[in-house]
Formats: sequence, structure tokens, C-alpha cells
Amino acid sequence: MNNTEYEIVRLQPGRSLPFHLLLLADETVEAIEKYIYIGDVYIVKQKDATAAVGAFALCKISVAEVEIKNIALLEPLQGQGIGSYMINEIKRIAIAHHYKRIIVGTPDNSSRLIRFYEKNGFIRYAVRKDFFIKNYPTPIIENGFVLRNMVMLKLDL
Repeated sequence: MNNTEYEIVRLQPGRSLPFHLLLLADETVEAIEKYIYIGDVYIVKQKDATAAVGAFALCKISVAEVEIKNIALLEPLQGQGIGSYMINEIKRIAIAHHYKRIIVGTPDNSSRLIRFYEKNGFIRYAVRKDFFIKNYPTPIIENGFVLRNMVMLKLDL
């Protein structure tokens, strides 16, 4: 992937949120609305294009820590290095805001996502037991498995 093809743009307050993208990484609008208004939302688009192809949401946890609450990329573009580009931009944003750590959670049975984060420098540090059972009104089934636990990963800057 050529990094000069894409750009990251922070959405200004009041702009319409890219729910069509955010729903690729979270199950419901209600779940997204629990965090989306307390953080910053960024979109990824090809330069000189208007349509977003990816999005992520960052929420401040403390003065030292920021969490990736949502990160999504249109499926046809996955596997081309754009996700890693997004992670590198998240690192750049976090450093510019003087954060010392980035954290992210993903289903513990999603080996593809865990590998993606680990390939980008994250390490596992905790498991949030029954996260998906407690935080979603109906069971979430992914690849034939009911999601239960969330594995937490961190990247120290």
C-alpha cells in the first residue's frame, strides 16, 4: 500500500458519524453510542475522495492512556496494509497528545484480529470476562461461536 493514497481526517463535532463503517466493528448503533460521543472519531479516505473507506474512534482513559474503541475498514480493502497504516496514524496521534499507552479490546476467539494487533506491536495483558454477554442484549455469534470474553492488548509508546 502506498501511504500517500490515503489520509486520516478527524471529524469535527456535529458532523454526521460514519455508522456504516463503525458497524463493521461493533454490533449495534446503541453499543457505538455508549462511547462515540466521549472521544474523537477519524475517517480514512483516499486523497481527493469524499467517501470514507475506514474509521476509528479514540477515547481518553487517563492522561497517559487512550483506547481504540472502534476501528473498521471496508472489507474489500482489508489485507492491503491500510489497517496497519491506520494503527501507525493512531500511534502518531497518541504521541502528539502525549499518551504513553494505547489499549484495544477484541474478542478472545478472533485470532485474525489478535494477530493483526500483535503484528502492529500490541501485546496481550488482560481478559475482560463475559464482556460481550454483559454488554450486549443478545448473543453475538461470530464464525459460529458466541462471543463471551474480550482480550485486552496494549502498546506502550
